[in-house]
Amino acid sequence: MVSEAPPFWWTKADWRAWALAPASYLYGKVSGRTLAKGKRVSVPAPVICVGNFTVGGAGKTPTAIALAQVAKERGFTPGFLSRGYGGSLDVTTIVDSHHHRAGAVGDEALLLAREAMTVISRRRFEGAQRLISEGVDLIIMDDGFQSARIELDVALIVIDSVRGIGNGHLVPGGPVRAPIDEQMRQLSAILKVGDGDAADLLVRQAARAGKPVYVASLVPRPTPDLAGTRVLAFAGIADPGKFYRTLEALGATIAVRRSFPDHHYFSDDEIADLAADAERQGLLPVTTAKDAVRLLGGHGPADALLQKLKVVEVDMAFDDPHAPATLIDQAVAAYRQRRLRDGRENL
Repeated sequence: MVSEAPPFWWTKADWRAWALAPASYLYGKVSGRTLAKGKRVSVPAPVICVGNFTVGGAGKTPTAIALAQVAKERGFTPGFLSRGYGGSLDVTTIVDSHHHRAGAVGDEALLLAREAMTVISRRRFEGAQRLISEGVDLIIMDDGFQSARIELDVALIVIDSVRGIGNGHLVPGGPVRAPIDEQMRQLSAILKVGDGDAADLLVRQAARAGKPVYVASLVPRPTPDLAGTRVLAFAGIADPGKFYRTLEALGATIAVRRSFPDHHYFSDDEIADLAADAERQGLLPVTTAKDAVRLLGGHGPADALLQKLKVVEVDMAFDDPHAPATLIDQAVAAYRQRRLRDGRENL
């Protein structure tokens, strides 16, 4: 079971964050040292890492998918490298979206596998090798920025403009994964998602450090049948509020909201309750693509709910349509420099 991030991480720092400050300090020392000095192994392909400053979602998966789509248009054979967060498999595995279930490989890996070859691996280098052996010539890593396992040619850090970095404290007192100054030194560019102002301080810090800042937004795919429809909305993602705001923007009337922890696996009782509430009140059940893939492969209540469910798909749209191509070109150029360096070191 995947644990839920404490709600106090996403509000102004209170006594809980300050009480955990000594533990956060120690965590920051270790994570900062790993990020700064961890030994990264060079792999024979360009590597783009899509990460974030904090625990929890900021739009990494749709960003990775958007990069892969542009890479394919430019003649690359991209592949995704994921840890398979939330899945039970601990061996390096090529994800088959028609065969695997979220409980085995994780929900994000299933979404990625619909777009391009996806490998899950607890050992990043081993996973990268598997992708390359399958013909992948551009690796897009979903998360893993702070883990310092393989060399990155571009590290794109995604930040949600509404939630930002929460209370700004490091784990366990807050959601921040490593000291911000060290993360800022190691990243290549920032992608600000949305038009909120919670990321503005970090955007200014990045600009002062000479780091490029891109802007994008999550755009729902056309769903005209939601306009004016009363719905039961449920979501087990890092920020369910983002999903609810999307539904309202599409014109839906949210009569019932049900929020679950990020990556939550629904029990039969929970599924039955959702279906019964929707039926009783004459509501259309609606959820996210990530939640829907966690229902796939279930029997009985899960399958019955899927038959009635409306899934809202979203895409990451860059304000500058050339930004993904620019990031890919930067990764390729950095990889060429890395190959030259590796060749010199092997002389």
